Amino acid sequence: MGDHGSVSAELVIATPLLLLVLLAIVQFALWSHATHIAQAAASQGLVAARSQNGTAAAGTASAQQLLGQLAGGPLRGAAVSTDRGPAAAAVRISGTATSVVPFLTLPVHAEAAGPVERFVPETSG
Repeated sequence: MGDHGSVSAELVIATPLLLLVLLAIVQFALWSHATHIAQAAASQGLVAARSQNGTAAAGTASAQQLLGQLAGGPLRGAAVSTDRGPAAAAVRISGTATSVVPFLTLPVHAEAAGPVERFVPETSG
C-alpha cells in the first residue's frame, strides 16, 4: 500500500524531461537547417563573385537574394560578407538559428571560397 501515488510522481518528473528532450531535438534540426541555408547562400554568392567579370557586390547581392527566399524561418539576423581579390574570392555568412528552447541562441556560420575565374590564352609551343 506504500506505492499509492508513485505513478503520478514519476509522471510529474518524466513529462517535463521528455518535453525538454523533444525541444532539444527540434532545436538541433532548426540549427542544422539554418546552417544548410547559410551554406547554400554562401555557395551561390561565391559563384557570382568568382566569375570572370564578377564583383564582391554581385556575390553579396546573390547571397542575400537566396537568403531572402529561404531564410525567413530558421535563420535570423543573417549578415553577408564578400571578399574578392585578383586570385581568390570568399563569401561568409553569419547569423543565429531560430530559438525553440528558451535562453538558447545558437550561432550559424558558413563560408565558401575559391579561385577567381580568369581567361588564360593558350600559348603555342
